[in-house]
Amino acid sequence: MSKKILVLAGDGIGPEIVAEAVKVLKALQAEGAIDVTLEEALVGGAAYDAYGDPLPEETLTAAKASDAVLLGAVGGPKWEPLPISKRPEKGLLGLRSGLGLFANLRPAVLYPQLIAASTLKPEIVSGLDLLIVRELTGDIYFGQPRGVETLPSGERRGLNTMVYTESEIERICRVAFDIAMQRGKKVCSVDKANVLECTELWREVATKTAADYPGLQLSHMYVDNAAMQLVRAPKQFDVIVTGNLFGDILSDCAAMLTGSIGMLPSASLNAQGQGMYEPIHGSAPDIAGRGIANPLATILSVALMLRHSLGAPEVAERIETAVSKVLDQGLRTADILSEGMRRVGTAEMGDAVVAALSA
Repeated sequence: MSKKILVLAGDGIGPEIVAEAVKVLKALQAEGAIDVTLEEALVGGAAYDAYGDPLPEETLTAAKASDAVLLGAVGGPKWEPLPISKRPEKGLLGLRSGLGLFANLRPAVLYPQLIAASTLKPEIVSGLDLLIVRELTGDIYFGQPRGVETLPSGERRGLNTMVYTESEIERICRVAFDIAMQRGKKVCSVDKANVLECTELWREVATKTAADYPGLQLSHMYVDNAAMQLVRAPKQFDVIVTGNLFGDILSDCAAMLTGSIGMLPSASLNAQGQGMYEPIHGSAPDIAGRGIANPLATILSVALMLRHSLGAPEVAERIETAVSKVLDQGLRTADILSEGMRRVGTAEMGDAVVAALSA
């Protein structure tokens, strides 16, 4: 049976990078490696411009009916003056909430060909392969109460609430622990339990849940120390599990260890295995329309999609191998360019991956 993929190009460089990922999907479809149906819809700023809503009901309905969602990026300065409820990012949060995408997987893998692109010394990052498992539908981004209020004195006060239930913590920990048991059986749970009661509960539940996984090594680390350790000795980590806010920050930090945020894919999964797949970089409006954005993170997100939602891990491995071959050829977009390499644009990089797939 054909699998249905909803394609949401979004804003900024989103349409450019998604076009290259779709190119890869269509190449695989043409050779009979996958059986998929592609549908397109609007989200983010593009949806607001067309419908006055960053997440139109028809987009959410189509997403719920799909096996997987491929997203480019949302947002840009054009929409920043809008009320928060109408900004593009609300479309993204609405998709995560509407689909129940509670588990965000963010791998940070350094391709050996890109060691020179990392800002850290080669001996610090060579061989890096870590995974951040971020809880995605709770925490301060969704907690109530929230907003800006006016005090009796007339002064305004902004507030957001960090909140997690035991079941939410256990659910994301089990995702991380299950993955870790297939890797190095080592998980670092990141919190701020010395200050925040919410994450004190996180640590307690993580420890209790780990008891169900014989052989699993669970450690705990405060988030400020984790940020420091990521740039001091990142290879000490295998799997990191953490909440929404901390995961948002730490995963971007980890991305730069690999040389460019343009290389990092992500998967956001619900309990049924349905997922939304997207590069972790933003919409980069400053380079939109110039044909220079790196599409590899989006293409690698397709590999995650095939592995986690479409049941085709062998095809996912082919995409990852093709990306490695292209890097072996010395092709580089501007963000990963180093001396002696050949600079290419967005479309040329996508074409090269397609060619490597069939080689």
